Amino acid sequence: MDVLSEVLATARTGSPASGMFVRHAPWGRAYPRIESAGFHVVLQGSCWLTRPEADPIALGIGDVVFMARGVAHELVDALGSPITETAGPADVRFVDGPGPVATLLCGSYQLAGDRTHPLLAELPEVVHIPSRLGSHASLRAAVDLLADELDDSRPGGDAAIPPLLDLLLLYILRAWFADAASSEFSGWAAAFADPGISAALRGMHENPAHGWTVESLGERAGLSRAAFAKRFTALVGEPPLAYLTRWRMITAARLLRDSDAPLASVARRTGYGSEYAFGKAFKREYGTAPGQYRKSADDLLLVGV
Repeated sequence: MDVLSEVLATARTGSPASGMFVRHAPWGRAYPRIESAGFHVVLQGSCWLTRPEADPIALGIGDVVFMARGVAHELVDALGSPITETAGPADVRFVDGPGPVATLLCGSYQLAGDRTHPLLAELPEVVHIPSRLGSHASLRAAVDLLADELDDSRPGGDAAIPPLLDLLLLYILRAWFADAASSEFSGWAAAFADPGISAALRGMHENPAHGWTVESLGERAGLSRAAFAKRFTALVGEPPLAYLTRWRMITAARLLRDSDAPLASVARRTGYGSEYAFGKAFKREYGTAPGQYRKSADDLLLVGV
């Protein structure tokens, strides 16, 4: 599995949610801050996204916005329109009115919040992917498929929508990183575009249990030990072995949440020779013992049923 797919697999918890909303101007919707990631896609018409102390963003047909940290914001048909509703689970799908219509596809993803992967933490509060002719064809296709499923209740829709939402999230992030890399961004966008650093990252992600060293990672990247360490730290934001430890702990947390693998097995799969060494490293990162972390995750699942 590639690095971005691995990051998303470890970050996602619970099930995504989505809905289609049709509003006739004038209208305004407030979206309070949420402990998850949110997105909007404009399918018809136009609107504005506003938030405190930030410039408003004009959104047109095909535009996508993604908020990895669930920042509070508002959507309005025009700047100055009053807020008439607050987004919630019992939202009305259609609201009539005298003005132009806007149709939006909106939703959210549950992402593990205890230790956000730096790739996701690096994203701006609002990722805006404008619709441009010929750009990000896969993202546009995912939007069209999802809109069709939500607009027309057909047999199998409940099975089709969750994987389409997963695809949408992947394509949103892929599109942003592609645009960022072409705009000479630093950080993870540049790391993905760097053949040597991306090769080292793939190695760590594919086999976190391996006894990686800075030298062996540098060989995989085709760089000297010193050159690799300098470039990796500059792009990823931390030294290679610090990132390796972080990834091992993120992987361990997913195994504890999503499987009943014994602690000894989790330790081996994340590069630790004993439960004691693993438990010590995990507690240093998460502030709790692995067994207690697993129990807390199970309790959250029971509450959500």
